[in-house]
Amino acid sequence: MKFIIIGLGIICICIMYMWRQAFENNVRYHTLQLQGQTPESLRIFFISDVHQRVIDERMLQAIGKVGAVIIGGDLCDRRTSFERVRINIQQLQQLGDIYFVWGNNDHEVGEQRLRHLFAEMNVKILENDAQLLVGENRIWLSAIQDTSTKKYNFEQAFAKCRKEDITFFISHNPQVFYRVQRYFTPQLMMGGHLHGGQIRFWKFGLHPKGSYSVRNGIPTLISNGYGTTLLPLRLGAKPECHVIDVTIERNGTR
Repeated sequence: MKFIIIGLGIICICIMYMWRQAFENNVRYHTLQLQGQTPESLRIFFISDVHQRVIDERMLQAIGKVGAVIIGGDLCDRRTSFERVRINIQQLQQLGDIYFVWGNNDHEVGEQRLRHLFAEMNVKILENDAQLLVGENRIWLSAIQDTSTKKYNFEQAFAKCRKEDITFFISHNPQVFYRVQRYFTPQLMMGGHLHGGQIRFWKFGLHPKGSYSVRNGIPTLISNGYGTTLLPLRLGAKPECHVIDVTIERNGTR
């Protein structure tokens, strides 16, 4: 009996630890140096897989204004109240203009309801399309529709982008990144969806841990995501959102 009580106590402590880790507010900062037509600096905020969490206001206030806020899919799911979706958008609006990419769970709250809300709150939806950011250089945010819908189209996503432009590509599911260079070579790719495995034991997890690295010559951000699916627990794959500081130098200069 004594060992059973001790065992249950250890399990409870582990669950509490994983629950606390799931609600941490971690901001990862990354840098990206590019060449363009005109010297310019740009800060981008990327967040994905919010699901049921309320985005922490103090965390956003510490970040300050950015050039673009990118929601990389799964802002919500069937468990998320519509009021919480509205609150999270209002929180993100203090950073700057918001661009939304569909995730596999967003449709569960009602696609048309979300579209109406985004139109009301001036959230720009990116789906098999690209939008030009305001700035000195031609910088595109390009994204495909969520891969679970089978309606995604790379050619449409890059149709407006020219080789001499700067293009940042977003897909909620990063497992399609290996296909992107068949159609175009962006300067940055961003995705989420995998949650870093969410619960990892040392190096082992259902999916690879999130990372910011160069893959096939392209800087690639795969986020652990901010929220959780199923159980609100994390271990070894901390929740995160991202600030990317982009520095653009004139072509031919160092």
